[in-house]
Amino acid sequence: MFTHIVVGTNDLDKAARFYDAVLGPLGLQRQKNAPADRHVYVGAEAGAFLVMRPLDGQRAAAGNGGTIGFRAPTPSAVDAFHAAGLLAGGLDEGAPGPRPSGDRMTYGAYLRSPEGHKICAFARL
Repeated sequence: MFTHIVVGTNDLDKAARFYDAVLGPLGLQRQKNAPADRHVYVGAEAGAFLVMRPLDGQRAAAGNGGTIGFRAPTPSAVDAFHAAGLLAGGLDEGAPGPRPSGDRMTYGAYLRSPEGHKICAFARL
């Protein structure tokens, strides 16, 4: 559905430490050949997740009310995502566990990045 999603940062190094830690368990890796002003994460599926300084030169700010959800291959990947995020400076916004999702149950967890972006990972049960 999406070609890419972008979140802003004011500190690329700090953002890299956080997103490298949380996205690795989900199968996303940072591209080594990305431009110096951004980090680009890709996986087996189409689309990319970018972390970059705003192009207009203004300070980056987290969106209020927005959440970016990542597909996890297994519940254990959700656990690893959450644990790695806490160790990398993220805040708990919802511990790993089963959650109802329409007519099925999923397993998910929520984090707030050091920049304040709300992200989550979910696996189907």
